[in-house]
Amino acid sequence: QVQLVESGGGLVQAGDSLRLSCAASGRTFSSYRMGWFRQAPGKEREFVAGINRSGGSLYYADSVKGRFTISRDNAKNTVYLQMNSLKPEDTAVYYCAADGDGGGSYYSFKTYDYWGQGTQVTVSS
Repeated sequence: QVQLVESGGGLVQAGDSLRLSCAASGRTFSSYRMGWFRQAPGKEREFVAGINRSGGSLYYADSVKGRFTISRDNAKNTVYLQMNSLKPEDTAVYYCAADGDGGGSYYSFKTYDYWGQGTQVTVSS
C-alpha cells in the first residue's frame, strides 16, 4: 500500500506557473506508475498526465500538452507536475494517483489504486 500527499496548489493569475508535488510513502515508489488527475466543480475527474515507473514514458491530456510537464524522482519518492501558462480553465482540485498493478490505460481513473487528498489550484483571469 502507498500513501500520497499532494502539495503546491494555490491561487495564481493567468499565465503564471505552479509546481505540484506528490510525496509517496509505503511500498517501493519506483514500482508504481503515477498519474495526475483534476476535477473542477460540477465536472468529472479528468486525466492530466501520467508517467511510467522509470520516468521514461510520459502521457498528457491534449488540453495541457506543451504547458504541463510530469516528472518523478524515485530517490525522493515524489512525482511532480510543473504547470506553465496557466489558464482559468485549469482551475480544479488536482489529485495524484498510483497504479501498483501495471495494467490498464494511464488515461483512465479506474487504472489507479491509490489517491491523494487533492490540492486546489485556482487561476484567475
